Amino acid sequence: MKPRVFLVKILQYACRIDRQEDRMSMLDALKDRLTFDHGGVHPPEYKERTRDLELEPFPVPDRVTVPLLQHIGSPAAAVVEKKDEVKKGQLIGEAQGFISANVHAPVSGTVKSVTKALHSPTGKKVPAVVIDNDDEDQWAEGCAQKRDMSSMDRDEAVDLVQEGGIVGLGGAAFPSHVKLSPPPEKDISHVFINGAECEPFVTCDYRLMVEKTAQVVDALRLLMWIVEAPHGHIGIEANKPEAIRAFRKACQEHDDISIYELETKYPQGAEQQLIQAVTGREVPAEGGLPADVGCLVHNVATALAIRDAIKYGIPLIQRAVTVTGAGAEKPGNYVMPIGTSLNDIVSHVGMSEHTRRVVLGGPMMGVAQGELDVPLIKGNNCVLMLEEADVEPQRDCIRCGRCVENCPLRLVPSDISVACENEDWDAALEADILECKECGCCAYVCPANRRIVHQIKFGKAEINKREE
Repeated sequence: MKPRVFLVKILQYACRIDRQEDRMSMLDALKDRLTFDHGGVHPPEYKERTRDLELEPFPVPDRVTVPLLQHIGSPAAAVVEKKDEVKKGQLIGEAQGFISANVHAPVSGTVKSVTKALHSPTGKKVPAVVIDNDDEDQWAEGCAQKRDMSSMDRDEAVDLVQEGGIVGLGGAAFPSHVKLSPPPEKDISHVFINGAECEPFVTCDYRLMVEKTAQVVDALRLLMWIVEAPHGHIGIEANKPEAIRAFRKACQEHDDISIYELETKYPQGAEQQLIQAVTGREVPAEGGLPADVGCLVHNVATALAIRDAIKYGIPLIQRAVTVTGAGAEKPGNYVMPIGTSLNDIVSHVGMSEHTRRVVLGGPMMGVAQGELDVPLIKGNNCVLMLEEADVEPQRDCIRCGRCVENCPLRLVPSDISVACENEDWDAALEADILECKECGCCAYVCPANRRIVHQIKFGKAEINKREE
């Protein structure tokens, strides 16, 4: 272990004994760039094409298709019918249970149909509402109006997040009101804004950080108030110096907020890795959550969406998206209505004739799409157009151990993938397949070019079928 890292570990241990509250500032002074202590990779960043391009509004399409499953949990149930007139921000899908999320109309217009549409993460068809835009941009009653916060209590604020259909915009799409409602025995002392954005190509969160710095800080203070946390943290990878400078300047008067420069390493933006890098706390394996170690993490876009829902009555009907890749003729960072189709995106941006693959998400965790008639959902932060590349065939596992060395969760991906190939689901479960976050580090470093993440995704789907 390097001497500097060893010294940090000693400090982490000492501070956990009786002065946890002082540990953050001491670590920050000692070590410029924090990171998690096991695994991870540093793939080429490919952010230069869009990093300096400001956010711009995407043309509102003539028709949007809004899936009623855009989140972890139960699908929303349609509350509109064909030919209904709807306004922007109106509820069109009602959450079914606590682990679910409302869905709202991103445009005003007429419901063309309640049908099924492709779900980009799974490739399956899910219930959806199709709306023809009337170009009048009329908000539903009560939406987009500044609220009086002086008499609002914390429970009311969480209710507004739930009503607004806010989910995690970093990719997981976990309903945000659930995170903001920890069990009474879970004392949340540290709230994080996750500004790592470690996935290659993606720059939309970076643009939010440099263009809406004050709003992000305001969102963090709001989150700290909701869960009564005394400490706020903003973690940003070192490859985003402009964002780091902006937040350090904006937080000079906020003694309870710390800014952390994180080592540029993937997956630095994963919740467990961010928490471990900054606090030394380990989220428990086998279903553990950040709340188990007194932490709450929201990425930049999610925090801003929570702020908009509480303070201005704006439900989650649009999001920032990076459109990039060698195949994108007009790359950029766009603010797009939920339900915009890939066809509309490709038509506006332009796609090279050499493009062979369109991925929703980044190259490490995104999902390649089989067609372009796929709507944008809340969890999609990137549209990546890739030109043809040589892909070597996979070979049998050579037991080199690189996947084990680079797995941030200390799993044995080789054993999991081999079990999935053999359709030995008991062995896959024994190897903790369900703990895998599908970050892709294992496949990235595999010298045998094994499609490890693909096999794990397939295995999880088969295990779910068996359980059902």
